[in-house]
Amino acid sequence: MRVSRLSRAVAPAAMLASLACASPTLADDPRDPTMTPDAIARDRAAIRKLNRDQIDYVQRRDAGYAQGWRDHDAARRDRDDDQAYADGQRDYAAMREDYARQRRDYERALDDWRGDVNACRAGYYERCDRR
Repeated sequence: MRVSRLSRAVAPAAMLASLACASPTLADDPRDPTMTPDAIARDRAAIRKLNRDQIDYVQRRDAGYAQGWRDHDAARRDRDDDQAYADGQRDYAAMREDYARQRRDYERALDDWRGDVNACRAGYYERCDRR
């Protein structure tokens, strides 16, 4: 970026001028001899109102934060409940598979037993002592 000589000379002067003209803005001083008792009372009432408004704002804000955390906790509990439900479904599916396997084993054993009974009735006694 190209800066002219005039810019280099004017910039510091402008900065000094702005600093010289700027003065801090002071709030009303209750010990200021020019303030009347009515002005002091108005000032006190205005400050009290500002403080009450700020307290109300902070309480509303904090209540919103608290509600947000309650909502977050409820959502987390729901997510945990969803996880517990999914775990329960998985356990239920595993139990159904176990039951189906056990039922197949039982049916197979029952078929073997019936075959043994029929063999015994037919005179094939070598299958009768099987247990």
